[in-house]
Order: sequence, then structure tokens, then C-alpha cells
Amino acid sequence: MGNGGGAVIMIAYIVIFGAFFYFFILRPQKKQQQQHDALMSELQPGDSVLTSSGFYGTVINISDDVVVVEFGNNKNCRIPMQKSAIVDVEKEEDGIVNEKK
Repeated sequence: MGNGGGAVIMIAYIVIFGAFFYFFILRPQKKQQQQHDALMSELQPGDSVLTSSGFYGTVINISDDVVVVEFGNNKNCRIPMQKSAIVDVEKEEDGIVNEKK
């Protein structure tokens, strides 16, 4: 009978560790991914974006997974990049740029 109690305690530790892992690691990461997906679905030409490499630019064109972003004052610097490289979006409304989070 003494061995059965040890197995129950071990299973209880595994369940507690699994719940901790889910609530403190997986769940927040999933929520953050959903927020990023919502942000990307609202992306429109003219929006100001911040890329994962730290560059600010303006969206010129959007296709499925590729976004063409214009950087700096030079209108010839247009670079196609994946949507996943965009970290933050600032919406432009009536000539005023508003941060959208």
C-alpha cells in the first residue's frame, strides 16, 4: 500500500506542473499571437509600422503574406517583407498618427 501513495503524489505533481506550464507560459503566448494576428488583419496602406529590425516605415502595398514598406524620406526605398516582420502598427486617421495596441 505504501507504493500506491507515492504514485498518486507523483501524478499530482505532474498535473500541477502541467497546469502551471499552461497558465503561465502557453496561454499568454497564445493570447499575444491572437493580438498580433488581429493587428495584421487591420493593416492598410498608409499605416506607419515598426519592423522587427527596428525600422519605421509606411505601408505601400499588401498582398497575402508580403507587405511593401517605404522607409525614410527617399521615396525609392521600398522593401517587400513578410507580415510577420511587423511588430507594431500606428494607424493614421485624419492626418494624425494614432498608436494602435
